[in-house]
Amino acid sequence: MRVRLNLATKPLVSHRRFFLGAGAVGVFSGLLFIALGWHVYGVRKANAEFRNRSNQIETEMEQLREQRAELERFFNLPENAQLHDRAAFLNSVIDARAFNWTRMFMDLERILPGGVHVLSIEPKLEKGRVAVKLNVGAVNDESKLKLLKALEESGSFAQVQLQSERVPTQPGPDNTILELTAVYSKI
Repeated sequence: MRVRLNLATKPLVSHRRFFLGAGAVGVFSGLLFIALGWHVYGVRKANAEFRNRSNQIETEMEQLREQRAELERFFNLPENAQLHDRAAFLNSVIDARAFNWTRMFMDLERILPGGVHVLSIEPKLEKGRVAVKLNVGAVNDESKLKLLKALEESGSFAQVQLQSERVPTQPGPDNTILELTAVYSKI
């Protein structure tokens, strides 16, 4: 029978703990490597899809730019430019007929104070807005100020400007004749 005796000065040290810890760290590192590798794979795949979609969009944009340039060349031809001018004229006629002139006159009548009456009115449709030139007669300065204040406070008229103020040459009920411009904003 043999007996194992340790005759060394230090007793025998077991490295089982170290190997067990190193093995656990190795397994954990391997799992972490696999997880990070899977994540990198997913990110690269998504990046590739994004680049493909971006390239498709760039191609479509280039095709649309070419179509736009071709259409601009087509519409800049002299015979087509005449059609464009006619279409613009017809659109302005349609806009003028679609505007509710009665509503504008009702709004003007509603805000006119006593002692003020309209002598002439010249509405013009310009770029989708109605510019109104008014000649108004006022009995006294108080009614004149009331008119200006009413026009400025109304929600219907904007950018009210007093162009001129004069005393009438012919005798009549008006002490002052005002020339105003305004923009009718209820379209």
